[in-house]
Amino acid sequence: MTAVNNGRARLVILISGRGSNMVSILKAIDEKQLDANIVAVISNRPDAAGLISAADRDIATAVVDHTQYDDRNSFDSALAESIDRFNPDLVILAGFMRILTADFVNHYSDKLLNIHPSLLPKFKGLNTHQRAIDAKEPEHGATVHFVTAELDDGPIVLQAKVPVLVDDDAKTLAKRVLVEEHQLYPNAIKKIIQERAL
Repeated sequence: MTAVNNGRARLVILISGRGSNMVSILKAIDEKQLDANIVAVISNRPDAAGLISAADRDIATAVVDHTQYDDRNSFDSALAESIDRFNPDLVILAGFMRILTADFVNHYSDKLLNIHPSLLPKFKGLNTHQRAIDAKEPEHGATVHFVTAELDDGPIVLQAKVPVLVDDDAKTLAKRVLVEEHQLYPNAIKKIIQERAL
């Protein structure tokens, strides 16, 4: 993988909503904590608020609306075509609410990152915060990992932990985990860039 944008790693970020993790990555870049460029933000939803945040920063944006495709394969093919126009070093899933096909994942092998709100391999899938509370876990958190064809699987890059408090509900726990996510994702990207000399 060779970065060609002034020697800085090229990131394409995929979002479905407001893109709070995207904003945290942008902030890390602005504060010189992360030596990378976000070369595009792509959403599967035309009304995703994160597209406005990106456009306000003069970052290229694109929409590949999943409702316009007959099946997952055709959507993923169109999405990959849109991503590849930007020649990314890493593709960052930041609240991208689509399950991706094995072909798509394999196309971006070792380049596709996700953040999941649990300490994987615990609590794959949805409702992770409530499940951690129900299981009486002493701690919870978030994981940045490379994406593989198996849901919420793949090599772990970094994790961040928070204690599960006695009076926590899913909302309070989620809020504390999100604060950690906003530090964790830029740090994980930085780790990969440094290890790979991107």
